[in-house]
Amino acid sequence: MAGEVFDALGDPVRRRVLELLNEGERPAGAIAEALRAQFGISQPAASQHLRVLREAGLVTVRAEGTRRVYGVDAAGLAAVQDWLARFADAFAQPLDALETELARGRRERRLARDADAGRERQAPDRQSPGQRRAV
Repeated sequence: MAGEVFDALGDPVRRRVLELLNEGERPAGAIAEALRAQFGISQPAASQHLRVLREAGLVTVRAEGTRRVYGVDAAGLAAVQDWLARFADAFAQPLDALETELARGRRERRLARDADAGRERQAPDRQSPGQRRAV
């Protein structure tokens, strides 16, 4: 299933259909019009993209009179998320290490800034008495 789903998601037109449907169900005609405006594709081409998404399990379709209304298939997207989750651990450790290094750098800069401020407060006035301004 994953191969078919990712083949379907590999096309920018089909990803756009999912973005549109993420906002809520839409009739096929409204989807076709949005795709025509953005990509310049015909209604039959839009129907073909909807069919691919439906067969991949990413969208649902229901009849509403003579119209076909499409929506996101939550189960299909859950399968995508499950498949991608297998790779999350591969990124977790390097990202944790990066976060540690960033925190270490912030801490070192803060300690250096605090040390500089402490030295400035403790530094004796280096001007000679004749150079001091009268208060």
